[in-house]
Amino acid sequence: MEGVADCGGEVMDLRGIANSASDTVNPNISVTVSASTGYTIGPGLKQIPSYADPVTGFAQVQALTARDIRQLEGLNIQGATKSIILRGPLNVVSRTNSQGGDLVTFGGQTWLNVAILEQWPLWTRAAIQLQDTQDTGS
Repeated sequence: MEGVADCGGEVMDLRGIANSASDTVNPNISVTVSASTGYTIGPGLKQIPSYADPVTGFAQVQALTARDIRQLEGLNIQGATKSIILRGPLNVVSRTNSQGGDLVTFGGQTWLNVAILEQWPLWTRAAIQLQDTQDTGS
């Protein structure tokens, strides 16, 4: 299992080891994650996304790799995108569970989790897409 090594019954956090090196050239930043809880129905039967209380932690935000970009192109995901690595799970849109993707906020901007690139027991690497948070009234 990549990302976690079994050392005689103990789990070694390989992401934590790698992060100590990558943090020196690309420091972790404080992020807030709002997990999607589905939606409510508003005026005109419009679906309004709902989210759990935000949780704050640290994450590594990086550019997408060429392979990641090809994967997102195959999903027809466009716009400003980045890769984020953080401890714990992130969720994407799940029509069967009636849930949208989780939101990640940092640097005064809100990003939507649009794809899980890697998910392991201790951490997740996901593709996030910048959101336009202005209400256009439409």
